[in-house]
Amino acid sequence: MISVTKLLLDSDNFGDKLRYASDSRNQVHGTHGGHGPVVVWNVTRTCNLRCIHCYSSSDGCKYEGEMSTAEGKQFLRDLADFNVPVVLFSGGEPLARPDFFDLATYARELGLRSTISTNGTLITPDVAKKIKEIGVGYVGVSLDGIGENNDRFRGKEGAFDAALKGIRNCLEVGQKVGLRFTINRHNFKELNDIFKLLEQEKIPRACFYHLVYSGRASEMMDEDITHNEARAALDLIIDRTEDMHRRGLNKEILTVDNHADAIYIYLKLKAIDPQRADKAWELLSRNGGNRSGIAIGQVDWHGNVHADQFTQNHTFGNVRERKFADIWTDVNHPILGGLKDRKPLLKGRCKNCQWLNVCNGNFRSRAEAVHNDFWMEDPACYLTDQEIGIK
Repeated sequence: MISVTKLLLDSDNFGDKLRYASDSRNQVHGTHGGHGPVVVWNVTRTCNLRCIHCYSSSDGCKYEGEMSTAEGKQFLRDLADFNVPVVLFSGGEPLARPDFFDLATYARELGLRSTISTNGTLITPDVAKKIKEIGVGYVGVSLDGIGENNDRFRGKEGAFDAALKGIRNCLEVGQKVGLRFTINRHNFKELNDIFKLLEQEKIPRACFYHLVYSGRASEMMDEDITHNEARAALDLIIDRTEDMHRRGLNKEILTVDNHADAIYIYLKLKAIDPQRADKAWELLSRNGGNRSGIAIGQVDWHGNVHADQFTQNHTFGNVRERKFADIWTDVNHPILGGLKDRKPLLKGRCKNCQWLNVCNGNFRSRAEAVHNDFWMEDPACYLTDQEIGIK
């Protein structure tokens, strides 16, 4: 994640402490010294929607072999022992799992900070109250358009209205909540409307995701935005973030899954505010770019360990058989070991890029999807050859 508000405005939010810790760059197994990674736990593959860009290809059926409650609690104990700073409950739809609140409550008792990635449609007033009561730190609700456009993506009429009600229910009980928006060709022109929604509904946070070609989204490569559109999207995000700040509307704005965004913001700052650019550069140098396999990992519904939620075709072990920490720190797997020291393995434009130390090769699963080579350049990098310092 790239905190647009941190780079532009030096804001201070919880996640910034993990992204920009002074010793984060030197870590190979966690976010910062003495900690494991942020862990995305896809507690179920079942979902009440059928989104066209779902990385887990979920739908409403019951999937066999998912981790039991007892296995889940043992897994959470192992995460606590590894000093994991955050566990993100995801799916499918995590709220569709009957024992979700039991698991999330147990995570809190172990001292784990819990967050939820949800489609929001199941967050009734009572559910919002329970989420707040058990101490969930943050709820991220996915919206990929306004009204009917979102419903088309989500595969269900009324999904937008139901998700918006879920957000309102969280806000009503004081539960921190935000939007998750995956940018693509079909909703690119609604970015400004999403910012309007943030203001109208008093939503404090938004994460703008770049499309990753995984799961059902692997069929959407041709529906990604162009490089010029990606630049225009960042221009709009930057302008609206600064505009809201000037008007006293302090929202946390982030982009996700494309570290070209960090360089793009830095270069814009360098041209207009060198002092602010120097501070941004310090933050980016601490972070070190993409840290899949280092500061973020994923465990699926079967207990398989992956570098992130979009790279489920590479499995490093199973938490039913070995502790997560033992799997995560074992560098014998060529992909996991490679991710922890990837620079010598990168190819194409990534290999020769002058920003490699603050990007770290961007997103590997996109490279593999397009080039059939895990270490090839990320096709979604929209920086020009001149900007990255190659001819």
